[in-house]
Amino acid sequence: MRTTSLNEFSRRRFLGGLALGAAAFAAPGAFAEELVRTPAQTEGPFYPDKLPLDTDNDLLILNDAITPGVGTITHLTGKILDAKGDPIRNAVVEIWQCDSNGAYLHTKSGNGDKRDGNFQGFGRFLTGSTGEYYFRTIKPVPYPGRTPHIHYQVKVRGKDKFTTQCYVKDEPGNARDGIFNSIRDKKARDSLLVDFAPIKESRIGEVAASFNIVLGFTPEA
Repeated sequence: MRTTSLNEFSRRRFLGGLALGAAAFAAPGAFAEELVRTPAQTEGPFYPDKLPLDTDNDLLILNDAITPGVGTITHLTGKILDAKGDPIRNAVVEIWQCDSNGAYLHTKSGNGDKRDGNFQGFGRFLTGSTGEYYFRTIKPVPYPGRTPHIHYQVKVRGKDKFTTQCYVKDEPGNARDGIFNSIRDKKARDSLLVDFAPIKESRIGEVAASFNIVLGFTPEA
């Protein structure tokens, strides 16, 4: 399995797009009293019913293919944190999302006949000591009935799997999305909104996004 490391991603572009979002989590436990526990969200019907042969963290390239998936290239990163704001090591982070045509990697997905065969649609990453993850994917797009979003599932040994979704900040469709608005607490709901910010140095319109996930437990002593 090929894994794109954060070191392979230009540090200058990474820091330029994400410095503000990462600053609050620069030290273990920083601002823990201000952390909002990430709300759980439904897994939905389209977790892949058949995983791709390639399940790495680069969703734009399948195995050794030359043609990438279609969409706005997105460098998606963040940290998996416990209730105190400390990073969680060896957490398995999975993401899945529809392609640029609104089709999931699932046999019952709508628009399946138009699915982008070059888009992986699903990826995994194992966090290290910093709790950080990284994916190269596409900026999510809407499909009938849903605002743009990316599904997440986090697996930590000895704990129940945690499932949530992140959403595009300032996306008009958010106001009409029933799943997003099922979260009544505004702070919790806002914690799922992510700024997909243009990378100034990019000549191909790439964006960077940062989504930290705060789980509701602390490691056992």
